[in-house]
Amino acid sequence: MKIWELFIIAVGLSMDAFAIAICKGLSVEKVSKKQQLTIGLYFGGFQALMPLLGYLLGIRFQSLIAGVDHWIAFVLLAVIGINMIYQSFKEEKIGDSFAAKVMIPLALASSIDALAIGVTFAFLQADIVPAISFIGVMTFVISAIGLKLGHVFGAGYKKTAERLGGVVLVFMGVKILLEHLSII
Repeated sequence: MKIWELFIIAVGLSMDAFAIAICKGLSVEKVSKKQQLTIGLYFGGFQALMPLLGYLLGIRFQSLIAGVDHWIAFVLLAVIGINMIYQSFKEEKIGDSFAAKVMIPLALASSIDALAIGVTFAFLQADIVPAISFIGVMTFVISAIGLKLGHVFGAGYKKTAERLGGVVLVFMGVKILLEHLSII
């Protein structure tokens, strides 16, 4: 997997976390460095952990589905992307707490799609350690920025971020499929 592809996937995956971080930014009176660190660690950590779990699952079953892995990668990315676009049209209320009991479910919910990406990485035989590191760091940075942007600029970026992330993941799925079908 090329670095630019990994970058695009990392940005696409981080858009859910970015959108939630924007909402958190809307709900706080003042954004502190500690809050930015907290949101970055939760979202970045979960976005790194979930693809690793997906990769480990995918490796176990890779031999059983090797002939259709490109179709599975395409379907997973397309479904995740379309779901992100769909979810961007819904309104959600996110509170101002940064406690673990609030952040863990948010981080888990925003990283479920990364589990499927990890399965895709297994099928593509991607080098998982650099991939999850890149995704985790990218999500950390984007989440911390999202918290500040939400506080400063408001909700204008939330829907756009989710939609853009969804479109990016759909296009990556199409690219993988077209490459495996030798069209590109």
